[in-house]
Amino acid sequence: MTVTMVMFPGQGSQHPRMAWGLYGSEPRFTAAFDEVLAAFDDGDAMRRDWLSDDPRVPLDHVTRSQPLLFALDYALGRTLMDHGVRPWVMLGHSIGEMAASVLGGVFTLRDGARLVQERIRLLAEAPPGGMLAVSASAASLEGALTDEVVVAAVNAPRQTILAGPSRPLAEVEERLRRDGFVCAPVPAMTAFHSPMLAGVASAAVDGFAATPVRAPRIPLRSCYTAAPLTRKTAADPDYWAGHPVRPVLFWPALDAILSARDDVVCVEAGPGQGLSTIARRHRAVRAGRGEVVALLPARPGGPEADRAAFDAALERLSALSVLSALPATVPAPAPGGPASAGPAPDGSAAGDAGGDEADRDLDDHRPAAAP
Repeated sequence: MTVTMVMFPGQGSQHPRMAWGLYGSEPRFTAAFDEVLAAFDDGDAMRRDWLSDDPRVPLDHVTRSQPLLFALDYALGRTLMDHGVRPWVMLGHSIGEMAASVLGGVFTLRDGARLVQERIRLLAEAPPGGMLAVSASAASLEGALTDEVVVAAVNAPRQTILAGPSRPLAEVEERLRRDGFVCAPVPAMTAFHSPMLAGVASAAVDGFAATPVRAPRIPLRSCYTAAPLTRKTAADPDYWAGHPVRPVLFWPALDAILSARDDVVCVEAGPGQGLSTIARRHRAVRAGRGEVVALLPARPGGPEADRAAFDAALERLSALSVLSALPATVPAPAPGGPASAGPAPDGSAAGDAGGDEADRDLDDHRPAAAP
């Protein structure tokens, strides 16, 4: 039986007017997106900047990229479910994991938006920094790392993201280029997943500790442990508060899922196709034991391109028989106590990353770098 994994991208995948071709033309998406923005204090300003050719706040700034990615990931995931997709597991890359956690019932939408908003407020006060994509394994970069410049994400066997303060990161980049490494900046003004954000993590603990949580009703695979998100982990405020500091282990998590069984359809619910590109290079997909479907175009192309990509994705998902006859809406939380966790997919330990399945074109990987 074919099953579906839904992937949600993070920092670096954002671009002006991302997914706006669905806004107004896809009622489910429009309603879900508006619902998220209504939960933010400055949702109207976010919407204006999202649709503007000259946004008041740059889209790569943490106060725009993070909430808009959260809103788009959630809205696209919600739309998929309302069209009948029943996820077997969900995997979110950084801020994508917060969207997945709301869709999976760990947090209510209002609580999730509030927690994201508080995280963004703290991140906006953090010292400036940046992120760098390097076409190399994390192990091969150990000699270039410092106390300040660290591995922020393992996106693929030979695709690693570094993060750190702007000047030390620039010095590491210069050294890597001199040594023959291929590098590309990630669109980020913050050093996500680095020690620079330790203060953000510690300041966020109380907010998460005071927020009700439930065990996931849709299985989630953590991008920070590469293991299934258990009831115990979901209830740990340090786990959620620590996201901005911990490295993202996207490839180990993806590898564990795709190694667990055949016939997994990987659906990317977010702007761009950064995660889809990585998934297509996994050995299971290359061997025909899985398939990848992206809801939006790989590159910005205007509203017609968004609509065409989305319609084509739904048609392909229908052909793969992963659209159920009835809407697959997430059930309301059970009153009076946590919902029981659904069974997590097999393969909680990451398998052998293996060779060079992922990483032919560095630019294809850049969009999935941070929370």
